[in-house]
Amino acid sequence: MKKLILFVLLALSPLAAQASGGAECGELGACLHAPVNAQDKASLQNGAKLYISYCLGCHSAKYMRYERLAADLKIDPALVQEYMNFTSDKIGGQMNPATNPKDQAKWFGAAPPDLTLATRLRSPDWVYSYLLSFQPDEARPYGVNNKVFKDVAMPHVLADLEQDMKPEEFKQAVGDLVNFMAYMAEPNRAERERIGVFVLMFLVILLIPVWLLNQEYWKDVK
Repeated sequence: MKKLILFVLLALSPLAAQASGGAECGELGACLHAPVNAQDKASLQNGAKLYISYCLGCHSAKYMRYERLAADLKIDPALVQEYMNFTSDKIGGQMNPATNPKDQAKWFGAAPPDLTLATRLRSPDWVYSYLLSFQPDEARPYGVNNKVFKDVAMPHVLADLEQDMKPEEFKQAVGDLVNFMAYMAEPNRAERERIGVFVLMFLVILLIPVWLLNQEYWKDVK
């Protein structure tokens, strides 16, 4: 019986495993929990809209293509090309920034980093906490500072969105944005999770004949 329990625990352990990212969040200490769900298409679609509206002006996502976004997020490619693709003439184009990186380097001292893998470099929780932690600071060039990333050079690009929304609505919007960024960093995650469910179901079903076979082998052993 102990062997059976151990087998069940080993089979189901991936469900309980969560990547903490191991990153502390500055003045916040522990990071806030980002509502990442690779299966939530509505959240991912809204996150894509927010990323293109508020982030893609400066930050590239060059490892993601509009065509892949349309396919994975179940959006009509024609709609993506017309309403979301402002940086490429083709649906298969990369998600490059709307402004020239050379001009950005002149304006900011360095071009803003690509964000395709940002949630893997830090963690979804860190990015979520960072985007929710801007605060007024007149001593800073853009009039804001950040509790997670002290003296950050980036302005609070979501300030208008925050002012127009209720706090919980803004948190949900930022959660959708981070969910989309987590998807960009790992586009195959949703498919892996779907396959993983069937694998775990198979293992659980396999427990029955394995346990019966084990009983048969050991029934005469004292």
